Amino acid sequence: MLKRTIILTATTIGCCFSCLTASGQSIDPLIFPKDNFTVETKIVKTSAGEKTVTYHSYLHILYVAKPVDSDYQSLNVCVPVKINDVTIDATNAPILFSIGIGGYMSVRNTGTAISRAGAGRPGGAGSLSSRDDLALAAGFVVVTPGCRGRDNKADGGTFFGKAPAAIVDLKAAIRYLRHNKGILPGNTDQIISVGCSAGGAVSALLGTSGNSPLYGSYLGEIGAADANDNIFGSACYSPITDLENADGAYEWMYGTYPTRSGLVDQDLSKQLKAIYADYQLSLKLQGKNGFGLLTADNYDNYLLQYYLIPSANDYLKDLTEEKRNTYLASNKWITWNDRGAFFVFPDYVSHVGRMKNLPAFDDFDKKQPEPVLFGNKTTDSRHFTDFSLQHSTGDRNARIDSELKKLVNMMNANYFIREGNKDCANHWFLRNGTRDNHTSQTVMVNLAAGLENLNKKVDAALYWDGGHCADDDPEGMIEWMGKITNYSVN
Repeated sequence: MLKRTIILTATTIGCCFSCLTASGQSIDPLIFPKDNFTVETKIVKTSAGEKTVTYHSYLHILYVAKPVDSDYQSLNVCVPVKINDVTIDATNAPILFSIGIGGYMSVRNTGTAISRAGAGRPGGAGSLSSRDDLALAAGFVVVTPGCRGRDNKADGGTFFGKAPAAIVDLKAAIRYLRHNKGILPGNTDQIISVGCSAGGAVSALLGTSGNSPLYGSYLGEIGAADANDNIFGSACYSPITDLENADGAYEWMYGTYPTRSGLVDQDLSKQLKAIYADYQLSLKLQGKNGFGLLTADNYDNYLLQYYLIPSANDYLKDLTEEKRNTYLASNKWITWNDRGAFFVFPDYVSHVGRMKNLPAFDDFDKKQPEPVLFGNKTTDSRHFTDFSLQHSTGDRNARIDSELKKLVNMMNANYFIREGNKDCANHWFLRNGTRDNHTSQTVMVNLAAGLENLNKKVDAALYWDGGHCADDDPEGMIEWMGKITNYSVN
């Protein structure tokens, strides 16, 4: 049930880029239009029962002064004002920055709803996701930004959303929120991003790359506010990140397992595995609790000990005895006793199965989302790894150019972890499903380990038998937000 009341005011400067006062003085084009909202009411289902949430809805707020396309470079803001007939003040509430990106596609903001090209956002395109609804019901401010993506194409045929457009836009949106500290409801020192898949990767990138000078010229071009773009925390579901190393990681995990059409080229798979092994060693990541250096040789044991076995135990312990016995009968590769579950890594990978061909990301035909992401204004897709470039050109000495390498770094959260960016977020919530075969499980766990090695506070786990962007506990993230911000409306 949704009720909507329109509040009409004369305050429209948030959508004006050349406004003048009566005396001819210019008005800041990036001031939040705090009096321009509609009043909406919705019912939110929570584990404690239904909650009636009344909130102020601000739509299609431009967050840059020189937009390439305002349909993408604008955002919506939802501010809760009443929960179950109890008035609340969200002035100092945490801000959930909810990213709708999927497949590195654009997110359109038309003034009535956020929608994403490609797959719909959780909860359905054009609506708040269930996670966003729960955030409102917890008294948090929810911001849903639009942004450019790899699919954006101008009428003249040029592309305007290739890397690093998405992260540049989202940083500009963060800067807009900071620029309006004290005007826009919510605590701009407690901004927490969330996204899944490519959105999870960009959420991670927001968290790790705070205030990096690498983006300065791009932000200047679109008229971003002169403010910081670091964030307080980042939640990432199934992050498709570390793209230039993801092909090797995929072969490490799935190389000897067939796709529906059979085994991939085993010689090429071995080459990519070897590249991955060298890369993993170069990271010098230390595992939890004195596990030691994470390498291609011991990573399977690390995943089993700290992620997979604990996930299986949580799942199986929560089942009734009858349902557990039924599950184990159809999954005989798992042994269960009073000490919990036991299985070996190859059986687990066989249970998951391989989805993608080789290379999984920088494919030779450049049809996957990632080569398209790294196109430019006049070229739709480009190879972004030396391996695929060399294979496609037949030149063993071919290398991607330095400018493209810079873009690849700017799209990789792990790059900023390796560089030790001082404005990396302190709080992290990482989740994936154990049956997600869109990328290797090492990708998210490397992200977790890198952050842990920087002494960040990381809550990372897998949902047993969950797929891509699985979220078996949406209230868990909301509870985490309340805990790290020490905020509650109760």
